[in-house]
Amino acid sequence: MSLQTIQLPAQELRKMGLDITRTLHYQLSPQELVQDTLRMGEGILNDTGALVINTGEFTGRSPKDKFTVKDELTADTVHWNEFNIPIEEKYFFVIREQVLNYLNSRNELWVRDCMACADERYRINIRIVNEKPWINLFAYNMFLRPSETALEGFTAEWTILSAPGLKLDPAICGTRQHNAAVVSFKHKTILIAGSGYTGETKKGIFTILNYVLPHQQNVLSMHCSANMGKKGDTALFFGLSGTGKTTLSADPNRKLIGDDEHGWANDGIFNFEGGCYAKTIDLSEEKEPEIFHAIKPGALVENTSFYPGTNKIDFSSKQITENTRVSYPLDYISNALEPAIGGTPKNIFFLTCDAYGVLPPISKLTPAQAMYQFISGYTAKVAGTEAGVTEPKSTFSACFGAPFLPLHPGKYAAMLGEKMREHKVNVWMINTGWSGGSYGVGNRMKLSYTRAMITAALEGKLTGVDFEPHPVFGMLMPLSCEGVSADILNPRNTWADKQAYDNTAKNLAQQFIKNFEKYASGVSAEILAAAPVI
Repeated sequence: MSLQTIQLPAQELRKMGLDITRTLHYQLSPQELVQDTLRMGEGILNDTGALVINTGEFTGRSPKDKFTVKDELTADTVHWNEFNIPIEEKYFFVIREQVLNYLNSRNELWVRDCMACADERYRINIRIVNEKPWINLFAYNMFLRPSETALEGFTAEWTILSAPGLKLDPAICGTRQHNAAVVSFKHKTILIAGSGYTGETKKGIFTILNYVLPHQQNVLSMHCSANMGKKGDTALFFGLSGTGKTTLSADPNRKLIGDDEHGWANDGIFNFEGGCYAKTIDLSEEKEPEIFHAIKPGALVENTSFYPGTNKIDFSSKQITENTRVSYPLDYISNALEPAIGGTPKNIFFLTCDAYGVLPPISKLTPAQAMYQFISGYTAKVAGTEAGVTEPKSTFSACFGAPFLPLHPGKYAAMLGEKMREHKVNVWMINTGWSGGSYGVGNRMKLSYTRAMITAALEGKLTGVDFEPHPVFGMLMPLSCEGVSADILNPRNTWADKQAYDNTAKNLAQQFIKNFEKYASGVSAEILAAAPVI
């Protein structure tokens, strides 16, 4: 039996409200989806055979336009805030009707059945209906792909309806503007309208797992990458976008479990996804060979530019956006683990890109410091290449993933704390940002140094070395590390102007303390004591 003989779930689609008399492409192969995209004039093949597309108006998520239906299920369980924005159920029905009417007006649609969660005990079945074949390709790449046998008896638990060409009327739909991503836990449906950014689909599923797994199944959901050593030791890498989760987890000497989303059950961890979604800005074969070579037929590249007169991607170009991306199946990474399941983690790394140049390149955290840093979720970003913009900007995102966490951050932090203590996990902070000064003065930490420090931690080579506490943030800094110059291990030593370092460290510490004020009432005295000391 081939996938071509699998029957379209016509009855279920009809019940959903879809007109099944039109052309519905079901479970197409990547090659067919690429050809459909080319046929529609919505993509170009690059010189390696990957499909390159433009997501249109939106080249990133629109967090202010992501809504959760507030009903009897969610009213008292969701942590309503600037990321979990409530919308009345009546508007969900209005938007769903508009999305269905719009999809029914298209000449052809693409339907895909897929799954999330490598651990079958927690797996969910997902049905995605798209108006764009390249969004369907993204779903093929990023979610788990059912076997032919599984497809025969497939029953969708969650449905995603994607209509990027539909512009909503905010006055009628209760939205902020013409686009929206709406999640209904009661109706197990995600509606995406007005945005072609593929990450809305991925993060929609991540959001529902961040609700269902911790709230209903006692599994900690995590925004992190993960890999496994030759001895079976598992490591987790937490960090916000741009801090190195995907890059550092794609280690040729370790098996990749996943690059972004995982669950931690009582007996180990598992990947939510079947693929990777990597940033490609400044991508090079030398620095990130695994990701570079994953850009081949079947991969979907978003919002990149070509060198003039060629179909060769200019990865340095920010012409469309700095958030250029590529999605590809997990097995495009040569050392991917199958199934994507690992044991209990031995080491956890908190990645931060500190553009102030204050934090050490590697440091060890106590359990209390680990919880403080996890709840803080710090990184710092630079504004870009605009003239005169040189000041870093701090970003704090609770649990390194606040926009995707429906529950209170304290819930995830408490679960992580319990697991760290129970399993005596080593927790490290890695600064992939600046050294020798802030952005504009200092230099970005060399990737080779970062890899060497992580390898030393993973292989236990830091166990016997001496440490010293950071005078402001308290984390323990090693005095030596194999493969790394000792001169860079204490960040203050790398600054020519020591007073400027002290002032900058004090400023950053004040930002940490101010940010943590909103969590102070819900954490222990031990965690509060792990705050920076000015």
